[in-house]
Amino acid sequence: MSEDKELVEQSSLVQPETVCATASVGEDNNHGAISLPIYMAVNYAWDNPREKPLHDYSRRTNPSRDALERMLAELEGAAKGVVVSSGMAALNLVLNLVKPGDLVVAPHDCYGGTHRLYTARHKQGHCDMVFVDQTDPAALDAVFARSPKMVIIETPSNPLLRVTDIADIVSRARKCGALVVADNTFLSPILQQPLNLGCDIVIHSTTKYINGHSDVVGGAVLVRDAELGEELQWWANCTGVTGAAFDAFLTMRGARSLSARLLQQQSSAGALVERLASDNRVKQIFYPGLTSHKGHDIAKRQQKGFGALFSAEFADDVDVYELLENLKIFTIAESLGGFESLVCLPASMTHAGMAPEARKTAGLGDNLVRFAIGLEHVDDLLEDISQALEKAV
Repeated sequence: MSEDKELVEQSSLVQPETVCATASVGEDNNHGAISLPIYMAVNYAWDNPREKPLHDYSRRTNPSRDALERMLAELEGAAKGVVVSSGMAALNLVLNLVKPGDLVVAPHDCYGGTHRLYTARHKQGHCDMVFVDQTDPAALDAVFARSPKMVIIETPSNPLLRVTDIADIVSRARKCGALVVADNTFLSPILQQPLNLGCDIVIHSTTKYINGHSDVVGGAVLVRDAELGEELQWWANCTGVTGAAFDAFLTMRGARSLSARLLQQQSSAGALVERLASDNRVKQIFYPGLTSHKGHDIAKRQQKGFGALFSAEFADDVDVYELLENLKIFTIAESLGGFESLVCLPASMTHAGMAPEARKTAGLGDNLVRFAIGLEHVDDLLEDISQALEKAV
């Protein structure tokens, strides 16, 4: 049995909380430190000029980054992990696996930065890119008839939390030999493991839940096949997008509490959704935990929870700018997954990089508000939204 296969098989035997708590503990061979030290060195000595050591230059490998890669790979059941400088770097890294003329399928309602990047790559001629509603069987039939080389999934989507049927996408992709890449940022390995559902590659913006403290920008690519992982590692080194040692140390420290944080945040999000769902000032709530959500049954099948983020479309008489400005606990800011509760207007913030017609096609209205729930007490969050709504009507 190869080491990579052994890693994948062993990962299913250990719960994710245990992986996070034990990764690299006591592995310091120099002094026996429980927490792995930060290796800030740029270069490393060669014992023999004819034989490259395990570490020679930190853009290629670094002990601190390697430890985070191993942790994330085990959490996702991957054979190989590549830690990079940002979530966008992770999204861009996988495009090294396609060439001009190859068709890449992306979700029409993805994160605005993703849409901007892939649109730019398409215009540049890097590949052919098409954005489709991946919850629409007819749209999928049409695009898979064109034999794509790569299909990128973002489920739940940002910010409408549409749920894509991963098993269906994987089944279609296998028939034409396409790679399936899943952005798992919104749920993390705690609530969803796309590789176990048949995907080939998983992407994370580790900036979000995995780090969880809003103090490090980072990304990761986790790969089912070791050889494909080595190819992506080569590209990461070649293009210089690998993550820094100190960032890897902080991200790993944050990941120790990933499960405890996310489950608490999810619980609070569910309570807020339940309260807002009965408020006549709310037109619609987008959250897979609601039985009325179109993707509820799929989410129950492929997810271990519904997450800690939701969006709400407010009634026309609600001034969403007044709503946001009167919130006292929620902070108006982009991003998500940290300890603090955040709120934003996707149309003018996270998705401002999308063309207006693309936002309209994706269903992103001006009265849509995205809530990312943090670790504050749920009663305080409920009261904060209630008082702000009263002032916004």
